[in-house]
Amino acid sequence: MRIVTGKHYENFEDAILFPEYRKNNEELKKFVSSLEGEETVITASLELIDLLLERFRRTESGELVYSDTMKNLTLKEAYELRKYLDFDLRGAAFGEFSKVSVIFCEGKTDSKFFKGVYKKLFGFKESRTTPENLKLIEKVFERDNFELLRKGDVFLAIIPSEGNAGVIRNLGNFLKAMDVFEFKIDKIGLAIDIDESAERVIESITGKLSSFKFTREGGNFRVGDVAIIPLLIGYHFRHPCVEWKKPTVEDLMLKLLEKQGVLRKIERAINILRIDLKRKLKPKEVIYLALASYGFWGNLEGFYEMFVMRSRKDNLEKILRSAGLLDKLAEVIE
Repeated sequence: MRIVTGKHYENFEDAILFPEYRKNNEELKKFVSSLEGEETVITASLELIDLLLERFRRTESGELVYSDTMKNLTLKEAYELRKYLDFDLRGAAFGEFSKVSVIFCEGKTDSKFFKGVYKKLFGFKESRTTPENLKLIEKVFERDNFELLRKGDVFLAIIPSEGNAGVIRNLGNFLKAMDVFEFKIDKIGLAIDIDESAERVIESITGKLSSFKFTREGGNFRVGDVAIIPLLIGYHFRHPCVEWKKPTVEDLMLKLLEKQGVLRKIERAINILRIDLKRKLKPKEVIYLALASYGFWGNLEGFYEMFVMRSRKDNLEKILRSAGLLDKLAEVIE
């Protein structure tokens, strides 16, 4: 299966130019089910593209061709770009590129934590405009799939990625999309928990970058003009009532709660719940207790951002510095 997008589709002979206009979902599904997998389909419909990718993404020889550059993605890459990054695979004409950095992190709560950090410590604010560099990610269509911040002429996108594997997956797919659709960004930060060891995380990153021409720059990497900066989270928060399995952003949040005196205020509640449950508490359970004691009625993600923003700046700096993250976070936006 070959899917063709872009404006120069006239170069493809014997292709199916499917008239998506005024076709409903059932008609699109009927068309897709009629295909055998050897066809070339020219389309400007994201709905049709999604249906084609869902059916044919496991086709080994399948590809999505962007006709403006005549470069291609595998159908698996195209599927993952649509599913995890809401990426517009139809391409676009770009204007002047801005200075843009991207951070891939593990989840939505992590993205809110780092959003709060960049607003509190580095003076970033939420951006109402999307830079040309990121126009193919569908925030331009009011999709709430990432945090977009700005300070002066510098933009920062913080994108949740569904775990460590998701961060690595999005790194590879985003770099490939930059090549195919010919847009650029300046830096990519990778906020990853150290599950086993820092060495294993770096091996995962180098493994993904092995399909690109990359170089090492100290603890960082470079692919073309893009700097790739690992933000390794290896902090261990210790508390007699809290069960610890591996370092996560929750450790940083718990330490901040401790520094701000919140854990001391809910110590009795922590002990009572530990006795009732007959086990140590999970980090997230303690954070929920803190949320309740704080009188915050939003969700956990909102609490992360709000609490970081209301914390003392020196407390936040000390925690991030002790975790080895403060300078690395600054590198992403320099």
